[in-house]
Amino acid sequence: MGYVREKLMITTDRLVLRLFHPSDAAIVATLCNNYNIYKNTLYLPYPYRLNDALSWIERHNENFMTDKNYEFAVTDKETGKLFGAIALSNNKLFNQGELAYWIGEQYWGNGYATESAQSILQFAFEEKKLHKVFARYFSSNPASGKVMDKIGMKKEGILREHVIKDGKYQDLVYYGIINENN
Repeated sequence: MGYVREKLMITTDRLVLRLFHPSDAAIVATLCNNYNIYKNTLYLPYPYRLNDALSWIERHNENFMTDKNYEFAVTDKETGKLFGAIALSNNKLFNQGELAYWIGEQYWGNGYATESAQSILQFAFEEKKLHKVFARYFSSNPASGKVMDKIGMKKEGILREHVIKDGKYQDLVYYGIINENN
């Protein structure tokens, strides 16, 4: 991972994680206006419109600068094509953060979530000195759990019927990892 503090970006072998720009909103709206992404995420609305993307992107820079949330566009290193998003919250009170991500459906299966999640984990521990990072996913989305497994997170438990999505109770599976160098 190469975090470039001056540019607020992270580079990996294939990806550049950078802050979103308002010019990304149309692509974000297109990628997120997909029922298969909606059904696997806790907070994304559906249908997802341009104004949803604009209002979401609008808060990113301030959140980053105040160390509240770090939300990155997952982009192709060579072409700049936007594949999805990855974020890390920063709970200063407990010195922990939550990892969250989505990748546009047409880009599933290429390892972009895993590669970007690994770099965000490194960012969390090396740059932000967090003690713990956790993540959660709907039990109906085991592919997200595979990403967490691949980056070394461990399953910590299942909160049964913890949230309601589309009128149905959903189990949330929690994963976590401790910064052993902290």
